[in-house]
Amino acid sequence: MEDFYALRFRALWKGFLSEGLAFWMICGYLFFEYVRPQSLYPAIDFLPWSQLFVIGALVGWFFDQKARWVSVPPTKWLLLYLALIITSVLIAQYPEVSRSHFSDFYPWILIYFAIILNVTNRKRFYIFLLIYLFASFKMSFSLARIWAMRGFAFTDWGLQGPPGFFTNSGELAVQMLCYGPVAMCVYLAIKPYLSQWKRWMMILMPVTAAMTVLGASSRGGQVGLVYQIYALFLKGRISLKSIVATAIVAVAAFYALPDAQKARFLNAGEDQTSQQRLLYWKRGKQMMDEYPLLGVGLYNFAPYFQRHYPQDILFGEAQLPHNIFIQVGTDAGYTGLAVYTILLLQVLGSCRTARIKAAQLPQKEGDFIAAVAKGIAVGHIGFVIAGQFVTVGYYPFLWINLALSAALLNVVRSEVGATEQSAASIAVRQINSARQRIHP
Repeated sequence: MEDFYALRFRALWKGFLSEGLAFWMICGYLFFEYVRPQSLYPAIDFLPWSQLFVIGALVGWFFDQKARWVSVPPTKWLLLYLALIITSVLIAQYPEVSRSHFSDFYPWILIYFAIILNVTNRKRFYIFLLIYLFASFKMSFSLARIWAMRGFAFTDWGLQGPPGFFTNSGELAVQMLCYGPVAMCVYLAIKPYLSQWKRWMMILMPVTAAMTVLGASSRGGQVGLVYQIYALFLKGRISLKSIVATAIVAVAAFYALPDAQKARFLNAGEDQTSQQRLLYWKRGKQMMDEYPLLGVGLYNFAPYFQRHYPQDILFGEAQLPHNIFIQVGTDAGYTGLAVYTILLLQVLGSCRTARIKAAQLPQKEGDFIAAVAKGIAVGHIGFVIAGQFVTVGYYPFLWINLALSAALLNVVRSEVGATEQSAASIAVRQINSARQRIHP
């Protein structure tokens, strides 16, 4: 793994080619979903590439002689949530709306399985994680550069990502919150193996991620970023050095914010946008109370709000609720919200278990696993914080975090099991050798 940690391209490429078709397909999905070459080069945008790669990963798994079923804790909760969503579609207040949006949800089930079934060992996980990091870095670097070139100025649209899930500045900021802490923790874990220029490249990942969050002008994203600075630099290790470093970062971030963005924070709760969101949340809670079991139906919030609360529409027409808990609660009731909350906690639980089990591995191997687990957990909490202000329940954030944490847990469990089996074999051989000496 040292060649991998050192980011030696030839070793990484050779490692990638040595894996099977199914693994290539799931890596292809990640590349096309996050880099989106089909948007950069319209000539190749004639097929649903992301969907085809996911299908290829699942079909390829069935024909892989080394393939085996992977059992991880989140799976049963994910399947239960799928059953609840299907039921909510069938009994929705506006079933045609729910049916038209069902495709916004169910692909995440397929993507989850495509990842956990194919990203099954340390080398595969590391290659897959690098693709995730560098694909996100392509976004963060170019957008941080755009923000810097316009003099760190404020605009109403913030920063816009590539077409797809990250076009809107709010969703873009959430992706930066998910990827930035992972990049930071991976950098710290592999730093001893890197040459100087590679260290600079890796440290640019979390730096440009933070810059993109600030430039995106998303208040929820910026609140999430404040938490992440605390979690990565202060939590559990209060010292003069960490306090000074955090203070410098906080002051620099504050002064980097344009005056118009600072005014948005000062006016939070009073401006028309905030007032509209408060009305969405209030009425969303009423919908959940009226339909507690399975909600009003998948994506039925907007048409239900439009019809029943027209007096509370401050803009042209009703939108989604700008809160993941209100979104899920109105989609699938308190039942669905409970299962969704368990899925959120499953990410943190998988990361915590992975860190505990990593302590049973040799230090170098265990430290890397623990660092990645911490990065995923901190990024995931950033998503939850920012998710209180944007409607991203069925965007990649939870589902990719869920798959990454489950795959990481599976990798560390396999390695711990192999280590224990090897130790047991050595012990048996030593016992047999002692017996032979006593009874030749």
